[in-house]
Order: sequence, then C-alpha cells, then structure tokens
Amino acid sequence: MKNAVVVGVDGSPESLAAADWAAREAVLRGLPLRIVHAWLWQPLDIPLVQNRDTEAQAARAVLREAEDQVSARYPELPVSSRVLPETAVVALLAEAERSALLCLGTRGHGALLGFLLGSYGQQVIAGAKGPVVSVRAYDGEYPVRENGEVVVGQQGTPEESADVLGFAFEAAAVRGAPLRAVRAWSLPSVYTWSASLALADAAGGLEPFERKALQEALAPWRDKYPGVQVTEHVEMGSAGQVLVEESAEAQLMVVGRRARRAPIGTRIGSAAHAVLHHARCPVAVVPHA
Repeated sequence: MKNAVVVGVDGSPESLAAADWAAREAVLRGLPLRIVHAWLWQPLDIPLVQNRDTEAQAARAVLREAEDQVSARYPELPVSSRVLPETAVVALLAEAERSALLCLGTRGHGALLGFLLGSYGQQVIAGAKGPVVSVRAYDGEYPVRENGEVVVGQQGTPEESADVLGFAFEAAAVRGAPLRAVRAWSLPSVYTWSASLALADAAGGLEPFERKALQEALAPWRDKYPGVQVTEHVEMGSAGQVLVEESAEAQLMVVGRRARRAPIGTRIGSAAHAVLHHARCPVAVVPHA
C-alpha cells in the first residue's frame, strides 16, 4: 500500500474534509485513495445495552458517506474503503507504515481534536514511520490556496532533513507550486557559544553560517527537481513561530519531527507541536531520517 494515500474517517465534518484533501492529493500524485475507519467491538462491563450488529453497520456507514462524497467529486479516482478491527492508534500506525502518506482531520481551533481525541493524534504523529498530514477544517472546510507556496522547515544536517525536504519538493512539484525553505536560528547557549562562534567565524558570521547550511541541504533536491522554484528563507527566531507566520498564505506546511519519550507521553518537538496547533494550512509531519 505504499502506492496509496490513506485517510482515517469517523463521520465528523473534520474527517470528511480530510478525506477531500486526501482525494485531491491522490489525484495530484496519480495514486489511489484508501479510506479507513477503526472500529473494534469491545463489550463493556457496565449495564449498558450494546448491539454489535448495529455498531458494525454504523462503522460501515461512516465509510460509505466518505466514499460517496469523494467519488462524487473525483469520479476518476480509484477509491477503496475498509473497517479496521483495531484500536485507532494501532490501526493508523499500521496504515502510516504501509501508505505513501496518512491524512487525519482536526478541528479549526486549539489542539488536535478531530476523530483522534486527546493524546491519540499526537501518538500517531509521533509514532508513525511515514508522513502524516493533519488537515485542519473550519466548519467542515479546509483552506484551499492553489496559488500558495509549499513551506518546509529545514533543520539539522542535510542527512537529517533529507526525508523532510524530499517530501516537500515532491509536494511542490506535483502542484506546480513554489517552495519556501525556512531555516530559523537563534543565538547559541552559553554551553555551545565557543564552538558555535568557531563555526560562524569560518562562515563569516552566524547568519551566513545558517544560510550556507540551508543551501547545502537544498542542493541535491534542487538538482532532482529543477522545475521547482525555491525561495530560501533564513530568519532569527523560534522555528515554530517563524513557520506559523509563514503558514498564513501557504497551501501546505511540511515539518520534520524527532519523537522523544517523556515522563508523560511522547514529545514530537517544539516546532512540529507549534505548527500542528497554530498553522493556518494543512501540515505534513515527516519523520527525520
């Protein structure tokens, strides 16, 4: 299923908006669309009436609604659907590993609140072995900016950011869109001051050093995608804040993530966290190499 775009739905307006975005993406990439809904029969140990057949029918109805909507708008797109007999996190992590990308729907305010409630969305994004796109919907619709840029945040070495940049360049190429590559930087801490100054002196200063690092990371991808117009954007400041500001007119934001285990859950990095909560366009989170 590496040759498919996958979207998880639950019947909410947000997940249906994600299905529409995923369908558009599948058309752009020339890939089929796979719609999934995680439903696992779990009898409750409390006096509550449950009907397995009724709940199974409801799960299938969720898929039918999404499939009918997508097929009506994109009649030439190959679409398949399936109820996954697993919990949401387990099912979607497996789909992310098997697909070209996984799409999730979120509401247009605050934290991740779509069909994955609470920490579930963060668990999927932090644990996925492939790209996950968070599609934020406002009243069931997401912003469509066909003339907007694809914005990518670059950090670390060329090797570390290779998968992130590769995804961003491909996304820009299939859209015929310009790409804005953003590298945010801040003054080094006192503990790394001397080493950072040595590197900066060799490059002619801190900002020239950052520009050189961005250019080196972009070089192989410019060669692979010569038709993509690239703007290099180096700015001093918080990476999350800079990227959120650049999302206002973007059609897609691409960021990397380094998942870290924490005493209370999994952290996905401050930049990815910021854009997932505040970016004003769909956000693709790509694991670092």
